[in-house]
Amino acid sequence: MTKAEQARRLAWRFKVVQQAGERSRNVARTCRHFGISRQAFYRWKRRYEALGAAGLADRPSTPQRSPRATPREVVSKILYLRQTYHFGPGRIADYLKRFHQRALAVSSVHRILVRHGLNRLPSSQKHRAHAKRWQRYEKPQPGHRLQMDVKFLERIPGSRKRFYQFTAIDDGSIRRECLDHVIVFNQRHLRRVLRTYVAYYQRSRTHLALGNDAPVERAVHPTGRIVARPEVGGLHHRYERQAA
Repeated sequence: MTKAEQARRLAWRFKVVQQAGERSRNVARTCRHFGISRQAFYRWKRRYEALGAAGLADRPSTPQRSPRATPREVVSKILYLRQTYHFGPGRIADYLKRFHQRALAVSSVHRILVRHGLNRLPSSQKHRAHAKRWQRYEKPQPGHRLQMDVKFLERIPGSRKRFYQFTAIDDGSIRRECLDHVIVFNQRHLRRVLRTYVAYYQRSRTHLALGNDAPVERAVHPTGRIVARPEVGGLHHRYERQAA
């Protein structure tokens, strides 16, 4: 709606209120004459008495309060991650849930990015194909070569402790079967995870070289219910048949 149309609508509503109040003093007759409802007339009258002629203008349809709206600090964090690290909606949602305990749907993150014009990155920041890619190498035995990286995490509000994230990559089975699926918080946690996996690897995990059997023999029961025993914190399971 243009400014001229808004001005004409404002003048027409002012005329309706003035005629009902000064000339006819009959609300029903005035509403029939202008073809409006009494509810609309009394709504305009309340606005006119409270705000004057400016109160007769159209008001925005957006709600004044949105209790379930995304907090401003979360929106600022989403925009920061998008502008600084170029994260997508899915990665931003995972980051908020992992480091800030904020469960936000991917679609909600995408709507926030669209609202602020950040759903598409500039052409200078888009992914470009490389002429030559690096080739990863893998060692045949688990634990033959271990790569470790340490990253400082943001402080938790109200805490003075400093948290570090230890990321370890093994070029063998430990990386594929364990570390790729576990979030390591510190060096002590990493050592505990590795000890647990090595115990599982040497005791319960099946191996092709052993004919798809585990290193430690297990009692075989021909009948009974099959149960799953969690290993490595539930990442793997050992299946056994309970004796009937």
